Amino acid sequence: MDMKTAVQALAAIAHESRLTVYRLLVQAGPAGLSAGSLAEKTGIAPSSLSFHLKELVHAGLLTSRQDGRFVIYAAQYDTMSDLLGYLTENCCGGQSCAPVSKR
Repeated sequence: MDMKTAVQALAAIAHESRLTVYRLLVQAGPAGLSAGSLAEKTGIAPSSLSFHLKELVHAGLLTSRQDGRFVIYAAQYDTMSDLLGYLTENCCGGQSCAPVSKR
């Protein structure tokens, strides 16, 4: 992943609503969730949710597909892995890093 792509992905998830949606979709797995289900789970108004989903799709973090009358969104795991790899490339100058604790 190049720096421009990494910055675009990071900018896309640097918003509370988008990060919430993205985390839900990562947890949902490859099957994804419909836009309606996402609106229900997050409490985000459909018009705002549409804007946020578009930003995440544009950054390559989500895919969308039509399923009948529903639009299903799913996390793009390859992009997520590439971003994590970019962020941790050459971590700790090649030395063993201490494990990061969860909060």
